[in-house]
Amino acid sequence: MTVLTATLADRAFAAVRPRPSGRVTELRGLQLGVRGLEAAVGDLLEVDATPTVLAEVVASTPQGLICLPLGSTTGLRAGAAVHAAGGPLRIRVGDALRGRVLDGLGRPVDGGPSLDALDLVTVDHPAPDALSRPRIDTQVGLGVRALDALTPVGRGQRVGIMAGSGVGKSSLLSMVARHTDAQISVIALVGERGREVREFIEQDLGPQGLARSVVVVATSDAPPVERLRAAFVATRIAEWFRDTGKDVVLMMDSLTRVAMAQREIGLAAGEPPATRGYPPSVFALLPGLLERAGTNVHGSITGLYTVLVEGDDLQDPVGDTARSILDGHVVLSRRLATSGHYPAVDVLESVSRVAGAVTTPQQRADAQRVRQLLAAHREVRELVEIGAYVAGADADADTALALLPQLNGFLRQPMDEADSVAATWARLHDLAAS
Repeated sequence: MTVLTATLADRAFAAVRPRPSGRVTELRGLQLGVRGLEAAVGDLLEVDATPTVLAEVVASTPQGLICLPLGSTTGLRAGAAVHAAGGPLRIRVGDALRGRVLDGLGRPVDGGPSLDALDLVTVDHPAPDALSRPRIDTQVGLGVRALDALTPVGRGQRVGIMAGSGVGKSSLLSMVARHTDAQISVIALVGERGREVREFIEQDLGPQGLARSVVVVATSDAPPVERLRAAFVATRIAEWFRDTGKDVVLMMDSLTRVAMAQREIGLAAGEPPATRGYPPSVFALLPGLLERAGTNVHGSITGLYTVLVEGDDLQDPVGDTARSILDGHVVLSRRLATSGHYPAVDVLESVSRVAGAVTTPQQRADAQRVRQLLAAHREVRELVEIGAYVAGADADADTALALLPQLNGFLRQPMDEADSVAATWARLHDLAAS
C-alpha cells in the first residue's frame, strides 16, 4: 500500500510540476529555431499546435536550438510554445511486434492492438564490440538459389544489394522474407512510394511473410527526420530480437534514401555540401548504422541493404561507401531484368566476403565451376548472337552453350518457389558435374 501511495504521489507531483518551455523564433525551410530551452542533440521537443508537432534537435548554436519537425508544419508560427519531451526517441519492443506494421517512429499504423504493454527502449544503441563478435561460420538460407549457391550469406553478414530503379530489389527482398530460414525478418521501407507499401505487404510479402516479419514504413512524403529514424527504429527492433537469442534478417530498402534524408537534415542544419551534394555527416552516419548489424554473444542480425545506384553507376558515393563497409554485395542487372530473367542477380559481379567460411570445399568447387561457365558464356555471347562463334574454339564456352537452359533454369526462380539450402547445393552439384 505504501508503494502504491508513493507511485500515485509521484504522478501527482509530475502532473503539477512546471515544464521547462521555450519559444519558436523562426520557421525557415525544413527547420525550426527555438530559444529559451535547454536540450541535447537528438532530444525530442513538443511544439504547441493542433495537433502537437514533435521536433528533433539537430544542432545547438549560441542563438538557440535548430530543430527539424517530425510532422507537418502547417499551423506552426513564430512564438509558439515549445516543451521538452523528456529525452530522445523511444519505441516499444517485444515479441508482439511480429506481424505488425509501424511508421518511421515505431508507432503502429495497421489498426492492430496497442503496444503500450511492451518494453520501452531508446532508438540509439551501441554496436557490438569488435572483439566480442562471434565469427561468422554458418550459412543462412535466404531461399533464393542464385544467392544461396553463388553468393552464400552467413549468419550475421551484411550485404548490399546494388541496383538501379525497377530491376526487382523489393521483389527480391520479399522472396527472402518469405523463404529465409532465419527466425524473424525486420523490413524497413524508407522513402517508398505510398502506393507500393500496401502492395508490398499484401502481395509481395503475403500473409505467410508478414506473420514472421516486422515492417517499418516511412514513405517518400514523410519528413526527413522520420525517414532517417525509420532505419534506426528497424535496426533497434532487430537488435532486441537478436539480444533475446534470435537469428534475424534485417532488410532495408533503401540505404540510399536514408542517406538522402540525412543529406536534407545536414544541409538544413547548415553543413557544407561535399561529394555530389552529400554533407560529411552522411558518410559518418553510414558506418554507425551498418555496424550495428552482425553477430553478438546472443544471436545474429543478417543485414540486406538495397542501394539505389544513380544511373546504374555502381561507383556513386553512397554505393561506394556502402561496399567499403559491408561484407559483400549483390548486383542486380538491368539487362537481365529487361530480358525477363528474375531474380536479376548478376552472379559474376556479386561477391560474398564470408563465402569461404560458410561453405565446404566441394561447394566452393561447384560454385567456381558454374561461375567459369557463366563467364565463358559472357565472353562469347555477342559472337553467338551475330553467328560468328565457331564451335570448338573454347571448351568452356561450348559446355556453357550446351548447358545454358539448365543454367538459366537454376538461376531463374518464381517468387513463390523456394528451395532449402541443402536442395540448392545438391542441384548446383549436379549442374557442375554435367
